[in-house]
Amino acid sequence: MANNTDNLETKEAIALENQVCFPLYSAANAVVRAYRPLLNVLDLTYPQYLVMMVLWEHNGINVKELGAKLYLDSGTLTPLLKRLETKGLVVRTRGLEDERVRMISLSDEGAALKEKALAIPGEMACKVGGDIEELAQLKYLCEKLVKTLNR
Repeated sequence: MANNTDNLETKEAIALENQVCFPLYSAANAVVRAYRPLLNVLDLTYPQYLVMMVLWEHNGINVKELGAKLYLDSGTLTPLLKRLETKGLVVRTRGLEDERVRMISLSDEGAALKEKALAIPGEMACKVGGDIEELAQLKYLCEKLVKTLNR
């Protein structure tokens, strides 16, 4: 039978204010909410914006590589890509060497959207505020956590 100390430790272990995951979850939601008005101008959701950022850097990437960069599986990525294709921002084609591979490329409209998106990082930096070193440290710690959890 557990003593009162064990019971107290268990209660403290599951207390919301003692969780690391909750502030991460809350911060992620707050960041997405902060992006929303900026992305509404581009008619993009935050996940769509992430896809577009990868494509602006790596145009003509296959779905598997895109998913690896965004930590998304094809079940999540496929409907997202279909919506971007419907908006006329991307083109999905079959791979030349292997027809099972789906290639994703920017349409002319998708490539042109990059110019409108260039101001977003600066606008978000103003919203977030803070010291550049603190933001770099936060980014490093988040990336480290993602790598650890994805092993």
